[in-house]
Amino acid sequence: MRVSTPRFPGPGVQSAGLLSAGLLLVLSAALGPSHAAAQSATPPDGGFADAQRTDGAMPVILPLRERAAVIDRWLEGRLETVAPEIMRREGVDLWIVAAREYNEDPVIETMLPSTYMAARRRTVLILHDRGPGQPLERLAVARYDIGPFPRAWDPDSEPDQWGRVAEVIAERDPQRIAVNRSSTFALADGLTGTEYDALMAALPAKYRERVAGTERLAIGWLETRTPEEMEVYPQIVRIAHRIIAEGFSAKVIQPGVTTTEDVVWWYRERILELKLATWFQPSVSVQRHEQAGGAREGEGDFSAPPDENVIRPGDLLHVDFGIKYLRLNTDTQQHAYVLKPGEDAAPAGLVRALAVGNRLQDILTENFAAGRSGNEILAGALEQAKAEGINATIYTHPIGFHGHGAGPTIGLWDNQGGVPGRGDYPLFPNTAHSIELNAAVPVPEWGGQPVRIMLEEDAFFDGERTWYIDGRQVDFWLIPR
Repeated sequence: MRVSTPRFPGPGVQSAGLLSAGLLLVLSAALGPSHAAAQSATPPDGGFADAQRTDGAMPVILPLRERAAVIDRWLEGRLETVAPEIMRREGVDLWIVAAREYNEDPVIETMLPSTYMAARRRTVLILHDRGPGQPLERLAVARYDIGPFPRAWDPDSEPDQWGRVAEVIAERDPQRIAVNRSSTFALADGLTGTEYDALMAALPAKYRERVAGTERLAIGWLETRTPEEMEVYPQIVRIAHRIIAEGFSAKVIQPGVTTTEDVVWWYRERILELKLATWFQPSVSVQRHEQAGGAREGEGDFSAPPDENVIRPGDLLHVDFGIKYLRLNTDTQQHAYVLKPGEDAAPAGLVRALAVGNRLQDILTENFAAGRSGNEILAGALEQAKAEGINATIYTHPIGFHGHGAGPTIGLWDNQGGVPGRGDYPLFPNTAHSIELNAAVPVPEWGGQPVRIMLEEDAFFDGERTWYIDGRQVDFWLIPR
């Protein structure tokens, strides 16, 4: 359900430090005692609050052996449900997923059992749709059984591995054969040219004509989240939120001494200490009043890491942070404010700026609709933001098995006019997305200097509604608190 919110005033009114009725409504929603938020971010069962939970205990992080059991259980469930659904949606009878050791197809990495760190020699997985009402047939044309894919190759009777693949195909006579080749999506382009050539050379002519690079099949497999995964994903995002909160606290930051790079490496050590992984180097940056025009990152150029800064009272801090756990990724950007002596809250202008950022999030997710392309969502959200007087930049991406995951690209920070190819892909239900964007807002207490509120929170789209997997930031982390 959409929430009707009055428009923001134009830049001139903001620079004068005046709050319109619309901004006051947004601000009260963002800062109310229950952290009330837009209903569009509430799941059907009301299970996840829109506002991020405050400091609290770290969720359970499983030992490695128990993680492996969860991963394998999820994989079996995905092969029973997601794979046949997507293959039938795309009209594919037989799907070949192949890779050589250490030259991994992004899809095969998600189909290997938990104890496999890579493909073994050459690994060829085959999924065959035997028709409605029947489970997919799964085969491994490989030296070994591959978890849920039983071995279907005896090298003694057929030394040519690709020759055996051709036999399997001829025995089943599929009408449409999918391989992972795409000029648009890297995640759907995992079959190397050498392996593709070898496959085609082994196939009879009539089967070569049935081979297609069906990118939507690979993307559909990767982007679809299952109910079992979504039971746990909130806890994974909560772990990331807890680590961010811990780093943005007096436990880690001593103003006047601690640098932004000190915090970055504390985050890296904390992730390692928890036996987790990160999929990118965290970044921590500063915007402060003394920097005319804002910090370099505040200017919106994300082409290089931010410079190291000593953190000082009055600074607005920003973190970009992600972890990987149970094969699922998080991607979060949040802010903290370093209190000056005598302060117990951030300046009202900064608080208002965060509320503007939250409103921009609402505008974007209100434009989510099944079947709309990423470019259509981007254009609709930017038009609405402009009408409400928000200086917006949107660069939202899917998340899941990969940090920059499979699915529609909704803008790039350096391209707000739509992204050909990846932005033309439609939004499907049961997919997760990092709602990544920024709003530039003048701050009266900083002499009208614009501050860029850079937010990123992981959300789930069920086909009708979008909600934040573990809430979103509606208050600054305060240092100290």
